[in-house]
Amino acid sequence: MAEGLARTIDQLRAGGFFVLEQAPFGARTTYRVGGAAAAGVEVASVEELERLRDILSQGVANIPLFVLGRGSNVLVADGGFPGLLITLGAGFSWLQTHDSQVELGGASPLPVMARRIAKLGLDGFTWAVGVPGSVGGAVRMNAGGHGHVLAETLQSALLVDLTADAPPTWHSTAALELEYRSSAVGASQVVIAARFAFEAGDPHELAGQLSDIVAWRRAHQPGGQNAGSVFVNPERSPAAVLIEESGLKGYRYRSAAVSAKHANFIQADPQGSADDVFHLMQVVREQVERRTGIELRSEVRLVGFS
Repeated sequence: MAEGLARTIDQLRAGGFFVLEQAPFGARTTYRVGGAAAAGVEVASVEELERLRDILSQGVANIPLFVLGRGSNVLVADGGFPGLLITLGAGFSWLQTHDSQVELGGASPLPVMARRIAKLGLDGFTWAVGVPGSVGGAVRMNAGGHGHVLAETLQSALLVDLTADAPPTWHSTAALELEYRSSAVGASQVVIAARFAFEAGDPHELAGQLSDIVAWRRAHQPGGQNAGSVFVNPERSPAAVLIEESGLKGYRYRSAAVSAKHANFIQADPQGSADDVFHLMQVVREQVERRTGIELRSEVRLVGFS
C-alpha cells in the first residue's frame, strides 16, 4: 500500500471512520468481476460526508479516489484499484416533492425512483426503470434510455468536492456540462442530490409505459453479468449495428463474450476475468475501426487499466 494512502487511512480511523482494506470493488459492479480497492469507506449521511471531505481536503495525501454508486457502467481491472473507494449509504436515498419538482438523493436507485415518480403522476422519468444505476451515477454520465436523457428534466445537482475546503454547492445543468454520456462531474466530486422538474401525467398511462419498457428490455437485452451498453453510439450508426456487421456478435474471448442478443453488450462469465472483458473490448474496437474507420468510445468507466 502506498505511504500516502496508509497515512490517509490512519487519519480516517482517527476521525472515527471504519476503513476496510482490500475492499470489494469489482464484485460490487454489475459485471461482478475484477479486483479490490486498496481501501474503502462508506458514509452514512451528509454530515459524515462533510467530515470525510474535511480530512481529505486538508492535504493528508494526494490519493486516487473513486465514488461508486450501484456499480453499473464500471469495469475494475483484476489487479484492482490502488486508491480509496467511497460509497454512499442508505442515508443518501430519498425522494422529496414540491408540486412538479422532485429532489432525489444521490444514492437513490433509478428503477425504484422511476416507479415512485410515475405513481405520483409525474411524467419524464419512466426511461430510468431499466437502468440499474443510482441518481448520482446518472448525473455523472447523463444517463438515458428509450430516446430520453437525464438532462431533459434535471434542473440542478448538489455536489461536494472531497478535495476542496468548501461546502456542498448546487450546480445548474449548464455548469454540469451534460453531454451524451458525460458531464463535468470530476472524480473527487460526490453527487449528494439532484432536482428535477416533471410534467403532469396519468399514473395509469405511466404504469403502462414502465411495463412496456421492462418488457422491451427483457426481449432485446441480455441479463446476467454485464454493464449495459459498452460503447457510445457514434453519429453514423448504433454501435451494436457496427459490431454485428463486423461479425463479432457472439464472439468470445476466454471468460468474456459479445452478447448474441445485443452486440453492444459484453457478458462476463461467473468467476470470470475483468481483464478478459477489457481485452475483448479492444478486439471489438480494433475490428470495427478496421472495417468502418469509426473509432468506438467506451461508455464504461475503466478503473485500474493501463
